[in-house]
Amino acid sequence: MKLSELASGVGIWAHGDVEVLGITYDSRRTRAGDLFCAIPGFRTDGHRYVEDARRRGAVACLVEREEAVPAGMPYLQVPSARVSTARVAAHFFGCPSRNLWMVGVTGTNGKTTTTHLIRTILEQAAGLPTGLMGTVHTVMGSNEWHEDRTTPEAPDLQATLRQMSDFGMRAVAMEVSSHALALHRVDYVHYDVGVFTNLTQDHLDFHRDFEDYFAAKAQLFERLGEGPEKGPRAAILNADDAWAGRLVGYTRMPILTYGIAQRADVRAVDVRIDRFGADFTVLLPDGSKTPVHLKLSGRYNVSNALAAMAVGHLRDLSGPAMAAALAQQTGVAGRFELIDCGQPFGVVVDYAHTPDGMENVLKAIREFVKGRVILVFGAGGDRDQGKRPQMGQVAGRLTDLFVVTTDNPRGEDPADIAAQVEEGIRAVGGQYMREMDRRLAIRHAFAAARPEDLVLIAGKGHENYQIYRDHTEYFDDREEARAALRERGFSCP
Repeated sequence: MKLSELASGVGIWAHGDVEVLGITYDSRRTRAGDLFCAIPGFRTDGHRYVEDARRRGAVACLVEREEAVPAGMPYLQVPSARVSTARVAAHFFGCPSRNLWMVGVTGTNGKTTTTHLIRTILEQAAGLPTGLMGTVHTVMGSNEWHEDRTTPEAPDLQATLRQMSDFGMRAVAMEVSSHALALHRVDYVHYDVGVFTNLTQDHLDFHRDFEDYFAAKAQLFERLGEGPEKGPRAAILNADDAWAGRLVGYTRMPILTYGIAQRADVRAVDVRIDRFGADFTVLLPDGSKTPVHLKLSGRYNVSNALAAMAVGHLRDLSGPAMAAALAQQTGVAGRFELIDCGQPFGVVVDYAHTPDGMENVLKAIREFVKGRVILVFGAGGDRDQGKRPQMGQVAGRLTDLFVVTTDNPRGEDPADIAAQVEEGIRAVGGQYMREMDRRLAIRHAFAAARPEDLVLIAGKGHENYQIYRDHTEYFDDREEARAALRERGFSCP
């Protein structure tokens, strides 16, 4: 596409003209023919890298400040590079979300599992080819790959949606983070359905306060119904979460609720939880009652399944058809993932890294574990510090032994992070020990475990790295757990 054509399509004046073959915002990933978008960030400013992008093959740039443009390079000058990047990317890739039934899932916890369950229902019960975008991976048919962020930057997001549309996907189940909403990554993505899971403390290192965090989430529901109608539209809200009621005023779309404790349009009753999953009966708005078996444990996963069934209900799917699809979902990487090597105690790896997420998974474990609960956990660095003592308190109340360790300390001292977690443990009189080597912490937990105990390794889930101030190391909790169990003489697959 010509730069002049791209500019006129979004109401921008082009200074010079050239053929644009792609869009990038990272000079290191620039390819020949790219338009480089100089986005000011939190740690650095894209305007500093325009020349580097030009050397790597960028043929034009999008900037806020004209003085950053190398001599002779065609450019677009805009008031906000971040806002305009989303608009330009959508136009360049032909606004692909106009051709896809878009289901956006937002909330503090549960987004990943809920999007997986939605995709399972839409593909298996509705026969609707459905793409998946989220924290663990992006999936399109039998193809999958990993993104750096829960919700990618606008050029990557629009390129992926274009690819999904061209590949024959007809729907997309997508995690929508508060960062993505606040930073305009999902501008010009036309959502048909918004799903709200819950709102609890997280990301207050980024958002000013809880109200600002909520306002970011609410943007998804304000945007519902923009663009052409591609199927049923609705705001699907968790009736068990106190924040859901406030979202009603943010959307023009019909409301569909789901829940366990509160009255809801899609509701679970007779819930039974064990180590290997959950059984419940779902009540749908048509008056039907359907037994459901879920191979995911915990009441919070029952809630996630209800959200997915509410999406399926919009597509006129029956309870039995959705239940049959859900029964095939074996799990999501790093989400209450069982590690079974024949050991006499349970081992679970989970991504829980917020106070509410930690409480949910520990309460789920307490429902079926006969012995003690042992936790291995360390909070991440350069993130919301206020939640660290809160997680310590939750763990102190609900575990019998807490092995405090490191996670991704990033630019902080791991010992300082651990001390903040320990403040919360001591406040409730919890039992703990500190082992900052996460590999050894897992082994200490296993050494302490007795038959019928359960060891929860929390915080990292599917992640396979540890980020330090000056380097990143390969580290996978699931692999380390299996290695530690092999050392103890158990046979792991």
